Amino acid sequence: MAWLEYLLPLIFLFPLAALAVIVVALRNLHDARVRSPFDAHPLREPGQALRDRLDRAFAGLFLNGALGPIATLAPLVYGMGRMLFASEQDWIEWSLYGVLSTLLVLLFCFLLMRDFQRIRRLKLGLACELAVGQELERLVRPETHPYYVFHDVPGNGTRIDHVVVTPCGVFVVETLARTRPFTPSGKEINLVTVEPQRLRFPGWSEHAPLEKTRELTLWLGHWLSELTGRPVPVMGVLTLPGWEVDARQGPEDLLVVSGEHLADQLGELCPGDFDTETHDAVIGVLLERTTRLERLPERG
Repeated sequence: MAWLEYLLPLIFLFPLAALAVIVVALRNLHDARVRSPFDAHPLREPGQALRDRLDRAFAGLFLNGALGPIATLAPLVYGMGRMLFASEQDWIEWSLYGVLSTLLVLLFCFLLMRDFQRIRRLKLGLACELAVGQELERLVRPETHPYYVFHDVPGNGTRIDHVVVTPCGVFVVETLARTRPFTPSGKEINLVTVEPQRLRFPGWSEHAPLEKTRELTLWLGHWLSELTGRPVPVMGVLTLPGWEVDARQGPEDLLVVSGEHLADQLGELCPGDFDTETHDAVIGVLLERTTRLERLPERG
């Protein structure tokens, strides 16, 4: 029967299918999230959202890297089986198997390059957030010097990189990671000019980072004031680690800096009147929100 010539070669694909099942199963075994030994809640560090995205990106890289050879070999293995069981040799059919394998190789090469670029961007963003978070940790002093730093705070449909509470006010600290370009001679260009509504990088400009920082600052101010019943002074800070920032013409409502010596800068700024009772109430509200949302199961 002619249909058996197409059915029997599937036997040779069973080992490849078994390997594919094992690869997919192994992908779900890796979980880099760390939970507290005291209450089993997820522990959040600076850049935790980027850490989670980076873990998923590495899982995708593993999946594409492992499934790629299996998928590209499948047409060739099936074609070899067809050659064993076929009554006549059809070279056009064998060529189609080769073309299919070639197309699959190109597809998985594209996926791997995409994963590599994605991981590279995420690692740059994580490095910048860690650098800013490390700088902000210098604000943490004994109780007589009440500074408090929250990392990766959920808010307004996204996450705020850092929220800093000082004796003088609250600061929304956002981190922007951008790769620095080079001149044809190989010299790095790291100067960014800040304008009221945009950031002028070498060769391009961006509006979204300033707008996002403003939106998060306004949202946090309204949210804290509503929950505490007191006016809460909140100021937005946008950091660009690794860049030299020219903010002489920058916006008056935002602080745009490189992030170097950020702790010293925030320690000297006073966005508004901020008494002790409001200070303690803000810390309590932020602690309750971060703790409550960390208990919720994460969506896939």
